[in-house]
Amino acid sequence: MHRSRRILAVVGTRPEAIKMAPVVAALRAADWVTTRVVTTGQHRELLMGALADFGLAADVDLALMQHGQGHEAFFAAATAALRVALAAERPDLALAQGDTTTVAAAARACHELGIAFGHVEAGLRTGDPTQPFPEEQNRVYIATVASLHFAPTAGARVHLLREGVDPATVHVTGNTGIDALLATAARLGPPAPRTDGRRALLVTAHRRESFGAPLAAICAAVRALAGRGDVAITWPVHPNPQVREFVQHELAGVRGVRLVAPLDHADMVAAMQQAHVILTDSGGVQEEAPSLGVPVLVLRDVTERPEGVAAGVARLVGTDGSRIVAETARLLDDPAAHAAMARVVSPYGDGGAAPRIVAALQAWFAARG
Repeated sequence: MHRSRRILAVVGTRPEAIKMAPVVAALRAADWVTTRVVTTGQHRELLMGALADFGLAADVDLALMQHGQGHEAFFAAATAALRVALAAERPDLALAQGDTTTVAAAARACHELGIAFGHVEAGLRTGDPTQPFPEEQNRVYIATVASLHFAPTAGARVHLLREGVDPATVHVTGNTGIDALLATAARLGPPAPRTDGRRALLVTAHRRESFGAPLAAICAAVRALAGRGDVAITWPVHPNPQVREFVQHELAGVRGVRLVAPLDHADMVAAMQQAHVILTDSGGVQEEAPSLGVPVLVLRDVTERPEGVAAGVARLVGTDGSRIVAETARLLDDPAAHAAMARVVSPYGDGGAAPRIVAALQAWFAARG
C-alpha cells in the first residue's frame, strides 16, 4: 500500500503522550501512512517532557491551556482550535487516547467535520457519571461518535456493545500504556535494593473528586504512615495548584515523606519498581503496578479498571484515612498478605497493543478502498 493515508494523533496530557507514543512510533514505521502529532497543551509542562522522553515532538502545538481555566472553557477552546487544525491538516482519520477534555474535544471536532475518529483505550466505565468527572461523561460521549474503538480489555468491549456500538468497529488490543511500561522497564533493568532498611511507599493523588476533605484524609494517612519510621514515602505532586499547594501545606517537612515534582516516565517506572506498596488514584498506575508485581491500593471508591481488583493485585480503599492506614499497614506487617498481592499479573496488556492498533487501522482503510 502506498503512503497515501494521513492520520493526526491528538494529545493533551502527559498520560496521553505516554500511551500514544507506542502507537505513533508504530505508525511512523509503517509505509502506508503519514502521521502527525497535534497537542492542545492541556498539561503543557508535563506533556512536552513526556513527548521528548519518547523521542517525539508536536508537529502542531495549539498551546490552549490558560491559568485557572475550567474544563468547560477549555473544551470550547479546544473544540474550536481543533476544528481549524483538522481542516488544515486534512487527515483521513484522527486518533486520540483516553478520556480527557482534549479527547472529547477532538471527537467533537471530528464529528462536526465528518472526519473519522479512532479512540484508543475505549470502553472504560465506572457507571457513575460523577466518578471520575468529567472523564466518565467524556467516555460515554466519545463512544457515540468514534468510528473505531480500541478497547484495552474484553470487559471494555462488553461495555461498548451494551451501549449499542457496532461490534465490527471494536478491537480488543490491550493497553498501549503497558507497551510503554514494558519497554521502559526492560531498558532500566531490575531496581537497586534499598540500603536503609525501610520499605518504599509511592503515593500519587490528583483526581478532581479528591479535592478538599478526601485529599486532607489522604495526607493525614500519609503522615500517620510516615510516623511508623520504617517506610520511605515518595509523593510526586501534581502541578495543579489545588493539589500542589494543599499537599505542600500538609506534608512539607514531615520526616519520612519526600515531596517531589512530577517524575518523567523512566523515573516513575523506576519508583514503581522499587515500591513495596503503591497508593494512587491514577488510572495509569492501576494498570502499570500489576505488570510490575507491586501491590496497589486505589484511593477511590469506584474504578473503571476492575480487572486488577478481580485478579487480587489491586484493592479499592477509598479516601477514608483510617482505612488507608489499616490496609497499608496490613501489607507492611503481614508478609503473606503482601505476597498475595505482589504477583506479576497483566490484565491490561502484553506489550503488543500498538501493533494491533496499526494492523486494525490498515485493515479498516483497506476495506474502505
